[in-house]
Parts: sequence; C-alpha cells; structure tokens
Amino acid sequence: MAIAHYNVAMSPLIAAVLLLIAAYFVGAIPFGYLVGRARGVNLFTAGSGNIGATNAARVLGTKFGVLVFTLDFLKGVLPVALILPIARQLAPDADTVLGQPDVLRVGAAALAFIGHLFPIYLGFRGGKGVATGAGTIFVLVPGPATLAVLSWVVVLLASRIVSLASLAAVAVLVAARLLGISGPFSEQALPITLYLIIGTALVFVKHHSNLRRLLMGTESQSLADGPRRQAWLRTVHLMALGMWFGGAAFFNFAAAPAIFESFAQVVDAGPSDRTAGMTIIKEDATPDEKKALASALAGSAVGPVFPRYFGMQAVCGVVALVTALSWYSADGRRRVHRWRVYLIAAGVITIAISWPISNHVSAVRLLRFSADPAVASAAKAAFGPWHLLSLLLSFVTVCLAGIALALGGRLPADLHQAEPR
Repeated sequence: MAIAHYNVAMSPLIAAVLLLIAAYFVGAIPFGYLVGRARGVNLFTAGSGNIGATNAARVLGTKFGVLVFTLDFLKGVLPVALILPIARQLAPDADTVLGQPDVLRVGAAALAFIGHLFPIYLGFRGGKGVATGAGTIFVLVPGPATLAVLSWVVVLLASRIVSLASLAAVAVLVAARLLGISGPFSEQALPITLYLIIGTALVFVKHHSNLRRLLMGTESQSLADGPRRQAWLRTVHLMALGMWFGGAAFFNFAAAPAIFESFAQVVDAGPSDRTAGMTIIKEDATPDEKKALASALAGSAVGPVFPRYFGMQAVCGVVALVTALSWYSADGRRRVHRWRVYLIAAGVITIAISWPISNHVSAVRLLRFSADPAVASAAKAAFGPWHLLSLLLSFVTVCLAGIALALGGRLPADLHQAEPR
C-alpha cells in the first residue's frame, strides 16, 4: 500500500495572524516586574508603583533601570524588525496579505506596544510604554525617532523631570512625521502615521497622573542637580548654538553665493568639462538670457537644501532655547541669562517666519520662467521684494545666533555659587 505524502503549506493569512499574536506576547513580557522580583522587590508596591524603567531605576538603582529599559526597548525592536522576513519564510505573500508590508510591521509594533501597556501575564497591568514604543519607532521611522530621543535628553537635562521629557519626545515624534514628509496621510504613509498618532495618545493617557502633577507643579524631579548636570547643559547648549550659527553663517555668506557664482561661470564659459562638453545655452544668447539660466540652475541646486537647512536651524534653535530656559528661572542673579533666552527665542521666531517665505521665494523663482508671459511677468515683479525679505531675515537670524553664542562665555559655572550682578 502506497503511503501518500502531503505538502501542507500554511495560509498567508494564518501566518500573518500568528505572527501578530506572537508580537503581543513578546511585548507583554514584564521585564521590569521580573527584574524587580529577581532583586526581591515588587515594583507594583514600590516607588511610583510602575514596572517601567524609570521606577526600576528609582527603586533598584541606575544599572537595573538601564537593564529594564534595554530589555523593554528590544521587545519593541524585534517583533517589528523580524515579522516581514519570518512571514515570507512561513508562507508566500504573507507579508502583503493585509495590504502593503508596512501594515504588517505597524500591526506588530502596535501589538508589542499594547502588550507592554496591558500584559496578559500580570492581569493586564503594565508600564507606560515609552521604552517599548521607542523600540518600535526606531525600526519604523529612524529619523523622527532620533529627534525624539534628542528631545528627551534635552528636556530631561533642562527640567530634570522624566515624565515631561517622555511627553515632549512623543510630541516631537509626531510633529517630525507630519512635517518631515510630503503626504503623511497618503495611502502609503498612513499606517505608520496613524500608529505614531495613536501611540502618542496612549502614552499621554498612561501619563495622566503625571500630567496632573505637572500642571500642579508637584511632579518629582528624577535627575539630581549638580556640577555634572550643569556641565552637560552647557555642552549641549553651546553645541546647538555653534551648529546653528556656524551652519547659517556658512550657508548664507559662503556656500550660497559660491553656488550662484559658479553657475554663472558655467553658463558663461560653456560648453566645457563642467557641462560634460554639451551646449546648455545657445551661442548667441544675450547676457540677460545667460543670467536667467545661471539663476535657474543655481536655484535648482540650492532649493532642495532649504528644507534640511531650516530643519537643522529649527532643531538647534529649539535645543538652545530649552537649555537656556533652565537658567532663566533657576538663576535670577544675572540679567544676561534672561537676555540669552530673549535673543534665542527671537532667533527661533525668525526661523519660523523665514521657512515659509523661503519656500515661496523658491516657487516664485521657478514661475519667472513660465511659458505664460503674464505669470512670468508677475513672478519677476514679486521675486525681488520677497527675495530681499528672505535675505534680511536670514541675516537677522545669523546675527541673533551669533550674539547668543557670544554670550556663551557668560554661562553659569555653578548655580550654587554667588555671582555678581
């Protein structure tokens, strides 16, 4: 009697569902509770009563807090990073059975995150989700996640309040997603965008008691003040100001003029090795036509830089402002600390005004070469004033950042030492 052999292939849908369920169970592993129990402590009844890394550090010590954070972070990373390759191994098309692959990745991220918030192993009593959520977003959106971590560090140094730093970080994460890509709610981008928004809302809900204490001014400061914190504050503050001033000054006074001058030379001397030996403008072109082509080419080179340029300025300006605010209220003995805040705040405002104006200038620059004579004429008339305003605002921003950097020589060395007025 012949024995029949059957090759049973797993259904793509079943494979996807099983992997999503596994993501929840991985996320639900209560590492904080387990580490606490291993040390003879029930974190539910110690400190703030939370099983997350912050309370673990407070109750068990810094090294155990770091251990819990790392483990919670990894249980967010692994399900998101591994679900697609494992799905493809289990069944053909399992990675796309729910739609685009990001749907499956976001599903794994969401279930790992929910598993941490509501772990089945502990009767659905979990942590606040910051570490696990951070792990998921570092796989999904590494750029915004890096900004969120930077925000967390800066706000923690400035305020010494972990909960405020965490809330600021998730708010920056969503803002970076919404502002950092075109079409954050498009069909392709929607799964990740919704995950970030809903996850941030859940983090705020889980921090409702912290929010209440923050509004009442009674939230505890987890980071001790002292020379080490002040040294880090000064370092971060000066690095932000240095990058802000240096980047803005170099771009406005060195890079941009050199680019426009270079393209003018290319158009005037072509064809040459810089045009790959090709003719890019007719030989009998007038000086005005050459100037127009050089301006258009230089604009096409500089235009794509503006979003990153203004983004870098905004990040540096906000970091400098947040760190400066810590001295504004903590040390009223010297007016220079207040003027530092005012100058940096004014610089940040000029960035907020300059960014959309710069985008408008770039759009008008292109319209000058429209095939419609009326549109081209109106764009040429509007370009000069708007471009001049953009340059003026950039100059003001550079000056404000430079003055604030110069005031770096009068940063407080030790807030507990008396300083002359």
